[in-house]
Amino acid sequence: MSTSTNDNESSGHKAFAPKKLREQPRIPAVSQLRAGPSSMSPSHSGEALPSFLKSEAVLQPYEPEDVSLPQIQHRRYSVPTWISWLMIVTSCAAMLIVFAKPLWHGLSVQRDISSEEPPLKLSDRLPTESATGIAATSEKQQPSNMQAQPAQLAPLALQSEQQSIESPVQGVTDNEIRFGISAPFSGAAKELGQNMKLGFDAAFKVANANGGVHGRQLRLISVDDGYEPIRTAETMKQLYEQDRVFGIVGNVGTPTAIVALPYALERRILFYGAFTGAGLLRRDPPDRYVFNYRASYAEETDAVVRYLVKMRRLKPQQIAVFAQQDSYGDAGFAGVAKAIRSLQGSDESTILRLNYKRNTVDVDEAIAQLKKSRAPIKAVIMVPTYRAAAKFIEKTRDLYPSMIYTSVSFVGSTALASELMLLGQKFATGVIVTQVVPAVEGHSSIVLDYKSALTKYFPGESPDYVSLEGYLAGSVLVEALKRNGPQPDTERLVDSLENLHDFDLGLGTPVSFGRTEHQALHKVWGTQLDMTGHYQAIDLQ
Repeated sequence: MSTSTNDNESSGHKAFAPKKLREQPRIPAVSQLRAGPSSMSPSHSGEALPSFLKSEAVLQPYEPEDVSLPQIQHRRYSVPTWISWLMIVTSCAAMLIVFAKPLWHGLSVQRDISSEEPPLKLSDRLPTESATGIAATSEKQQPSNMQAQPAQLAPLALQSEQQSIESPVQGVTDNEIRFGISAPFSGAAKELGQNMKLGFDAAFKVANANGGVHGRQLRLISVDDGYEPIRTAETMKQLYEQDRVFGIVGNVGTPTAIVALPYALERRILFYGAFTGAGLLRRDPPDRYVFNYRASYAEETDAVVRYLVKMRRLKPQQIAVFAQQDSYGDAGFAGVAKAIRSLQGSDESTILRLNYKRNTVDVDEAIAQLKKSRAPIKAVIMVPTYRAAAKFIEKTRDLYPSMIYTSVSFVGSTALASELMLLGQKFATGVIVTQVVPAVEGHSSIVLDYKSALTKYFPGESPDYVSLEGYLAGSVLVEALKRNGPQPDTERLVDSLENLHDFDLGLGTPVSFGRTEHQALHKVWGTQLDMTGHYQAIDLQ
């Protein structure tokens, strides 16, 4: 059974046919074409079949073309497009890391804090006075609903504490504080360096045996400069850059200090307790990072000049100066000249100066100058090292039997006595040495403590004026470090030293520093060698 399709129906479906078919003329059905014109419907009887289709229509049936559906077009991306997408993804990941890391770190710190016992209080990190003031203010101003705030501040305080630990001060660790000393450990002045180091080491060992300073052990690193300024530049660089010390202590000498001091000041590191009395380290007002234990050469020479003039009844022109030909000798000579000017107003050009070269015992030129002097010289104030002083006394004692020999403390009193006793009693007897520490042969509490420390930690080492100075200077430094608190740094230590007033070390005179006073002591002791080579105390006034 077949179903015929009328024109109306065909016209309705034709609208959905491809354009090519819609524009072609209507073609009769194939069955009608094969049957001939008589079989066509009345609607087609009046229409002639186009000539170009007659043969086609007879030979083959008409079959409509397949209508293909539109296919999905896939996007194709070029290389620049891919690179752009990659950059966008990378930027998003970077931003995620940047913003997520602090949040994750904060959560981690909170977990670490919550696991520690006991929690740190804010008041534990503040100075006592500041913490007390904050607590009092909080009690008055905070409402009752803020009572839990200290507990909330504790984790923040601990976090700040942890950050400070992550950036430690140079030379300071959890276990130790490192100091450095540049001094002669070889050459003509080696005993000075060895004994200065010995004194500081003894003071540090006493402190370490008592638990150190706030749990940290004190350590001293030494380098040999040979008492030569040209080597001091390298030794200071080694201590600061390689050994990374916290501060410089006990350096020996004025010529070397000319090099070492600017290096320390440029880097703002502590320069403490140098074994010199030169004015270079005693500016007015004082350099912030420079602290001296001892009296100055000006104070030593002033004391001995007054002794010679007032106690021994000498005239200023009868006094000569035997001095090292460098800044050390210059400092001592300037002290003598200043003292003589203050007494009689004499010009320093009238004072005879006898020179010798550093690190030598060549005193022949000095003796030649002494022989040429028109004024009779009855006393020589020496500003030397011990070997040069001993050689000078050896070559002039017989020429001037009544000559009075005095020396400043830098000479190295014990080493000088040993050198002179090797020459004979007549060379040692009567030699005067001004001191910046009490007599080693004394029995004061501090001297006995010093001797006990030597016996315990350095058996076999004899008491010495230089090592006693190192011990006393080291003991004052230890006290300042204790007052500095558990977190040492240079600025706080300087403040602690400047606030160290009237500290009783057992010297018979208090130790004091101040903002405009960076020299602990100004007292000068007088000593004189006897026939046995021991120093006896004398009154210089």
